Amino acid sequence: MTRKSAGILLYRLKHQKPEVLLVHPGGPFWMHKDASAWSIPKGEFTEEEDPLDAALRELAEETGITITGPLTALPPVKQKGGKMVYAWAAKGDCDPAAIKSNTFSIEWPPRSGRTAIFPEIDKAAWFSFMDAREKIISGQIPLLDALEKKLAKP
Repeated sequence: MTRKSAGILLYRLKHQKPEVLLVHPGGPFWMHKDASAWSIPKGEFTEEEDPLDAALRELAEETGITITGPLTALPPVKQKGGKMVYAWAAKGDCDPAAIKSNTFSIEWPPRSGRTAIFPEIDKAAWFSFMDAREKIISGQIPLLDALEKKLAKP
């Protein structure tokens, strides 16, 4: 069964230029990774859950941001590992330093018998489309392309 995630690609206009909000995954595996490690705020959902509801839930859980207003569906993308990502674009703004993420626990260090708690998202930032393409995982670049194309239309 194909794994599925849903998320929100938040964007804003700063000095008439679009920027997108990306998040960096928390935890020891991602600690020293930067290029091609960032993502839109997203998470997995079940067959019983509406993808848009899941996207809004994940945005709130991973960032503390809740949004209302128009959402634009973006074409789903398939990441390298086979996961399908469903996304919606929404105009909004936030202070990345104020992001509040939920946490997860894992055994860390491995085989130590100790459990460590990490934030699901350890940081967030606004990026131009050009910079975002360098930061975001490659399978999500088509989401940036789709939003940029939509914003370029008069």
